[in-house]
Amino acid sequence: MSHIPFDTSGVFIAGLWRPCASGETLPLFNPSDGSLLAQIARGTAADIDAAVAAAQAALDGPWGQLTAAERGRVLHRMSAKVLEQADELARLEALDVGKPLKQGRADALALARYLEFYGGAADKVMGETIPFANGYTALTLREPHGVTGHIVPWNYPMQIIGRSVGAALAMGNACVLKPAEEACLSALAFARIADEAGLPAGALNVVPGLGEEAGAGLSGHAGVQHLSFTGSVSVGSMIQAAAAKHTVPVTLELGGKSPQLVFADADLDAALPFLVNAGIQNAGQTCSAASRILVERSIFDDVVARMATRYRALRVGAALSDLDVGPVISARQRDVIEGYLALARQGGLNIVAEAALAEGLSTGGYFVRPTLVADVPATHRLAQEEIFGPVQVVIPFEGEAEGLRIANGTAFGLVAGVWTRDGGRALRMARKLKCGQVFVNNYGAGGGIELPFGGVKASGHGREKGFEALYGFSTLKTVAIHHG
Repeated sequence: MSHIPFDTSGVFIAGLWRPCASGETLPLFNPSDGSLLAQIARGTAADIDAAVAAAQAALDGPWGQLTAAERGRVLHRMSAKVLEQADELARLEALDVGKPLKQGRADALALARYLEFYGGAADKVMGETIPFANGYTALTLREPHGVTGHIVPWNYPMQIIGRSVGAALAMGNACVLKPAEEACLSALAFARIADEAGLPAGALNVVPGLGEEAGAGLSGHAGVQHLSFTGSVSVGSMIQAAAAKHTVPVTLELGGKSPQLVFADADLDAALPFLVNAGIQNAGQTCSAASRILVERSIFDDVVARMATRYRALRVGAALSDLDVGPVISARQRDVIEGYLALARQGGLNIVAEAALAEGLSTGGYFVRPTLVADVPATHRLAQEEIFGPVQVVIPFEGEAEGLRIANGTAFGLVAGVWTRDGGRALRMARKLKCGQVFVNNYGAGGGIELPFGGVKASGHGREKGFEALYGFSTLKTVAIHHG
């Protein structure tokens, strides 16, 4: 096993590490070579019960008694600790998820920035006074939900912990975090950092385990007042159904099939790095990945040729080799992606470029060659379904109306990019695209921690990031005072 600098086999509840109730562990594998990386706790509903009770006790005790400014100071200390340990966190994330080391470091820095942002925002969430009838003063208060559940996926554990747990803590909630069983080392490290920074016991509890055991226990728990989930549409639907039994609100950030629309007047030199990088980052295992590139027909061949050149220059290797693309998370995920590529070949689609695998890769690693497929019909499965791998399709269009129809023509609506020098066109497209974020002449805005993020349609509902996340992790109370 690769060296992990702490015991990974416990659950973190009420500020203490302890064995899980089942006494069992689950294997965690290194995507770069398939070797055993660590053993993690197989948490179950019994551990979730204990974690929810600990969270409620924290709300009733020291954590619930802190002022907003004091909560903010705790988050700032957590941010500083993350920065101190950024190199080790980056290594853990790279080993665990398979992403190149530089991407792991970017995720660690993003986690620190989330905690910094929400630490600064904690005492700046204001209520309002409302003009009302004579003899009354009416006002609103923002209050925490109480115990919040956070089910975090394997592709960006640190970033998603930052944007969900960070916001929830800033608003005064107490959290129960269930990380993905495929990748949870950074979640376990985060619990240690929170403890070192002086977060009161029970304000954060971490229970690894299987989705059908620990995840189901959390999503259907009567003691949880709000749930946050990032992951697949099918699992999101199950979580929402479980939460509905207790009328618990849910924030869902689900899949995407995000387009970038490239018009003939676009600055292609500026666009090209974004067109490719937004599709292959983290081996394409990104909900907001730009997996569809829509190109105005008059420049279609030129854009495809330029993208193909970039694809052929990509280097794929083990995570710690720190190349352009690492392995995907698991053999199962690799097989799903290869199935889509086989479908492309069987259907005679135009596979114009593939990236090269580095020499000497372990045969046990879960490597997929990033692949560019051109002239894909807009209704084809490769253009409609979330592959969650380093596969991009390029689709031609004629004019704004057709580009918009194709862009909006999937079940998803998470992110879109628009490349044009025409300001009027940029605004028209931004208004008409059915998604939660639109980037004009860029894509992703460097992570955009301050920018509300979430989807419409099958991409989910609710918003994370920015101040909107704080509103989502709070409940609004109206107070009307009759004083004559």
